[in-house]
Amino acid sequence: MKKLIYCLLFVSNIVQAHDLNYANTIPRHWKLKNAKSVDGFFYNIKDKQIFIEQQNHEILQFCTSDFSENDQAFIAEKKQKIEVLNQQITENQQINNQSNSSLLFKSILTLIFLFSFGRWITAYSDEKTLRLAYSILSVFAIFTLYSFGKKMVLGTDPLVMDAAFKSFKPNVYTRWDATYFYVESNGIPTTHDMMTGITGWQQQVPIPQCYTGTNAWSIPLNPVLATTPVPVNAQHFLKGAVAIAVNGISIFNPYTNTGVDAFLDGQLDKWGGHCGRADDYHYHTAPLHLYGTTSATLPIAYALDGFAIYGSKEPDGLAMKALDANHGHVGTNGVYHYHGTATAPYMIGNMVGKVTEDASLQIIPQASAKPIRPAGAPLKGATITGCVANAAKNGYSLSYTLTGQTYKWDYSWDVASGKYTFAIGAPTGTTTTTYNGYVPCVVKITTTKETELDDNAISIFPNPNDGVLNLQLNYDLQDSDVKHISIYDLKGTIVYKNTSFTEKIDFRSTTKGVYVIKIQCQNGLFVKKIVVE
Repeated sequence: MKKLIYCLLFVSNIVQAHDLNYANTIPRHWKLKNAKSVDGFFYNIKDKQIFIEQQNHEILQFCTSDFSENDQAFIAEKKQKIEVLNQQITENQQINNQSNSSLLFKSILTLIFLFSFGRWITAYSDEKTLRLAYSILSVFAIFTLYSFGKKMVLGTDPLVMDAAFKSFKPNVYTRWDATYFYVESNGIPTTHDMMTGITGWQQQVPIPQCYTGTNAWSIPLNPVLATTPVPVNAQHFLKGAVAIAVNGISIFNPYTNTGVDAFLDGQLDKWGGHCGRADDYHYHTAPLHLYGTTSATLPIAYALDGFAIYGSKEPDGLAMKALDANHGHVGTNGVYHYHGTATAPYMIGNMVGKVTEDASLQIIPQASAKPIRPAGAPLKGATITGCVANAAKNGYSLSYTLTGQTYKWDYSWDVASGKYTFAIGAPTGTTTTTYNGYVPCVVKITTTKETELDDNAISIFPNPNDGVLNLQLNYDLQDSDVKHISIYDLKGTIVYKNTSFTEKIDFRSTTKGVYVIKIQCQNGLFVKKIVVE
């Protein structure tokens, strides 16, 4: 009998209410009008019959009218959700069918044209001309048919971008508005050391920077294709960054402000980085080593024109495909992206997206580093052998060799006053110098618990709605358990917030569309999409 019920439900409905995975879910406590109750999962609805599955996989059947008013509202919401999903499936099928029909129609027209043109060529051309014409027609046919299914897509989903930075949080903080995706950090990597292996040292050392607030890194969310891509070479973008890595470290042009390839000149450490004139640590090559921390299918960086940078894998996990002159290509999803490689141009050949380059040859807007001492000069013959953080985590000890002797710089900063002390050691003695600089910044982190609550923990109805929502707490949740309620649009802008629980939310002043409601509770976070019609 149970198998028969399963079969009937599968045939009668396209979409199930859940995937029957009970590992991390809690059964709903259903209240019946006869004063009884039952614990189980909403399985499906057929006509006015409700099917509840208990944790022992036993299917129970009830009428909608058997349940309390709150449970009936929950059932209505589930029913509406299933109907919306089924409608989406139907619409997607119709779109696919229309797309396939359009492609077939275009293909037939193309073949008719090629056949007619071929007949005309055959009638009026000699054998040599025919061979050339057939080759041209073949290439034309391939490119024409291929173009039917390819389309350049612009615009970036900030939630997708945020996933790329997740492995490096809380040392990186991300946020966004309608125009930019912002990345905040102190410019110091946490997954690798710095400076070791540099043979062309400029006598600059890593000091935390304040890439926060209004000085955060800005990545366009709506990139615009450049009419003529600008090359990343010794004539363009010689100051400032051209990209930001997902660990919060900026990436500069492979060429330095003196016009030389920093890697070939020995100026970079074994991770492809060094420090600039403001003692700011940054990369000059693609940080492929980040794949030791993040997924191979996620970007390792984002260019300041708004396009992602991947490594040796495509976003779908397959091997990197052939690259164009810009060192990238359009992906299978229709979105352009770059690729990082171990050889020049390392990451970006030309800026595909439109950017503004100021008179100093840097992209604007862009975050800036702040020096606390005069810039150093090249120290020929020196090789850096180590750069180790001190015990107090407020400075470093950098060692290097020169003409067979070992030297060491010990430097630190006072987190309260912004006073920086440099003790430069040499065989002849130690010289100590102090500088009054800025107070080190603290990158914002999220301290609330981010464990997601079960989808049934809080009932939100109706959904879709007209901007008025009703909230009901389940699973013995109390009003005092709710710490914060916020509603965001898909660009991350807050349209409603409340620091306590409320049974009704009115945000009818918003426009129609899809929103995300987040309810922070004592024991976890509840997240749900809502539709305003």
